[in-house]
Amino acid sequence: MGALDGIFGVEELERGPEGTGGQLAGKRVLVRVDFDVPMRGDEVVDDTRIREALPTVTFLVEAGAKVILASHFGHPGGKYVAGCSLEPAGARLAEQSGFEVHLPDDCIGDAPRKVIRDLRTHQVGGTPRGPAQICLLENLRFHKGEEADDDGFARALGELCDVYVNDAFGVTERAHASVYGLPRLMRDRGAGKRLAAELAALGRLVEAPARPFVAVVGGAELGRKVALFESLLGRVDTLVLGGALAHTFLAARGARLAETRVEGDKLALARTLLNKARDAGVEVVLPTDLVVAEGVHAASSEVVAVGAVPNGYAALDVGPATLERYAAALAGARTVLWNGPVGVLEHERFAAGTRRLVELVAQAPGFTVVCGADTARAVRAAGEAGHGVDHVSSGGTAALALLEGKRLPGVEALRVAR
Repeated sequence: MGALDGIFGVEELERGPEGTGGQLAGKRVLVRVDFDVPMRGDEVVDDTRIREALPTVTFLVEAGAKVILASHFGHPGGKYVAGCSLEPAGARLAEQSGFEVHLPDDCIGDAPRKVIRDLRTHQVGGTPRGPAQICLLENLRFHKGEEADDDGFARALGELCDVYVNDAFGVTERAHASVYGLPRLMRDRGAGKRLAAELAALGRLVEAPARPFVAVVGGAELGRKVALFESLLGRVDTLVLGGALAHTFLAARGARLAETRVEGDKLALARTLLNKARDAGVEVVLPTDLVVAEGVHAASSEVVAVGAVPNGYAALDVGPATLERYAAALAGARTVLWNGPVGVLEHERFAAGTRRLVELVAQAPGFTVVCGADTARAVRAAGEAGHGVDHVSSGGTAALALLEGKRLPGVEALRVAR
């Protein structure tokens, strides 16, 4: 089954079964968004997820719908916690969108019902009566029923809306009430613009990737990416490895890495995976040189060959020769997937390899997809240098699960018979 088979987009919901349009005007449309954004005190420090929701929100507003946004934030444990209110996210949404954002003090019951009833909507084809108003429900996780996928809680949310839209790819792996239970109660349900784009992009990698297909896998732990590694072996032509994950493979091949972080209990697994890659005809590109230092706060660093790491030193980034190998692997790729940095991204001295990799992936001639929070952050931080990347996923573990061939509860709940 294709990633988008049986799923309506918001444009299809608006056109309706007869294709006449205007199907959402006056309808109460609940959109599951992901506003679990990084905060410093009461300030939103990264509003990427809020901005990613704007195309869907704007489309629905302009269609004349009463727009209701639902999200979680943090881990309040099923009770009200002042520091977990969505009020700062609502304020940033108002700044970014120009809409009036109304936040009731709960996500179910009379308070949101009254706000929704009184919302001023966009007059399609008419004279605007002022800025459109939208409702942002208070944190779903203030109720235990959200994470428990409680039917009663899902039905209470369902009483607030006529149409359900999910635009939060990152939460689709969770069988929570607003993600799984609620859409199954709704006759009219579909995917927002962001979610549809995620499924389309990642679906290309799973269903019919153009070859040669090169996957770049980095990050800290091999143990967390075994399923991804094994699923890629059946689809890719080349696996490019970096970061601490690659150190475990190097150690499995007998490289001496001194104080470098290595998953000692995964060496046998690494050897098994390398053998599987060989048997599948997949080329594995590992680092040949490394940037090493006595620690991330050391005053100096140096580049050494793999296997020549001095005592007391640890590998913290890939070296220039390794980056040349990466460049050669990516130069002719028609499909590229990248997940995980290849150095210690939090420290400027050891982020150069990842920054260069952003440029290499962006310059690759084929269709390029980046997933993982740290990797996506590196692409955004690169500015224009990263603009050639075709799709930067906001999905995190949801993206990995989809690439591993797993079904996502929040996606499956959207499917309808056509």
